[in-house]
Amino acid sequence: MSKDDIDDIEHEYLGLEDNLGETDYGFILDKDGHLKGIWIPVEQEDKDVPEAIVQLLKEKWGIDPNQPEYYGTIH
Repeated sequence: MSKDDIDDIEHEYLGLEDNLGETDYGFILDKDGHLKGIWIPVEQEDKDVPEAIVQLLKEKWGIDPNQPEYYGTIH
């Protein structure tokens, strides 16, 4: 498929909520790749972020979302 073919395809915009399942987490990044926020499933809001996600956030951005100082700033 050429670039012209791709440009001719209409795309339906789907927001974050439309693309994530009930247990999915999502990252909100700015254009430079800086972390702006974390989409946390409603059922998980009062629970710790899973360790696999914590490790990813620590490695890339040096943030542990389960630490009290980050609550409300990146959730």
